Amino acid sequence: MAGLVALALPGGAFAASRKKAAPKPPPPPPPPPLVTVLGDSITAGLGLKSDMAMPARLQAALDRMSIKSRVQGFGVLGDTSANGLARVDRVPLETSVCVIALGGNDLLLGLDPSMTKANLRAIIQHLKNRNVRVVLAGVKAPALLGVAYARRFSQLYPDLAREQGVFYAPDFFTGVIGVSRYMQRDGIHPNAEGARIIADRLAPVVAQALKA
Repeated sequence: MAGLVALALPGGAFAASRKKAAPKPPPPPPPPPLVTVLGDSITAGLGLKSDMAMPARLQAALDRMSIKSRVQGFGVLGDTSANGLARVDRVPLETSVCVIALGGNDLLLGLDPSMTKANLRAIIQHLKNRNVRVVLAGVKAPALLGVAYARRFSQLYPDLAREQGVFYAPDFFTGVIGVSRYMQRDGIHPNAEGARIIADRLAPVVAQALKA
């Protein structure tokens, strides 16, 4: 009997050795890079369905360009550049590119352009410290606010982009703000078509930042 057991063991061991472990499933692919839009009510999509708001339109524009990305809006109604600075550290940690779309409310409030510039500079530096690539969206002030003021306000954006070495999307509101067919009834916020135009202007610059 002991001999039979001894004879059986090698065969059993041999059979077990021939059994191969089931192959491990491949790991899931990493998610596309996250683009966060830090902005105000235009980013928040005031008056629009979420799929018609600027972040969703930006996602669609990048998709048409075959740029892999996930776009997330991080807009709060009424936010100034100071408000954006107060919450910049809540921009999601996985963000690869952050679009800074702030300053419109600073303009409406007639704030000193030097204050806006200082706030935007601090926002950029917070993001750069986290190795987030930055797209600064410029705002062009209308001359009706005063030629000197409008010049100072409009110029702070390209100046700051050069100073900080970040990507710059100039005048992306121009041709939308003040054009009735692209605006909601309040005359301040873009309608769905206006949001599409704004997003289409941002998309090439965001694509450059994603590829960098």
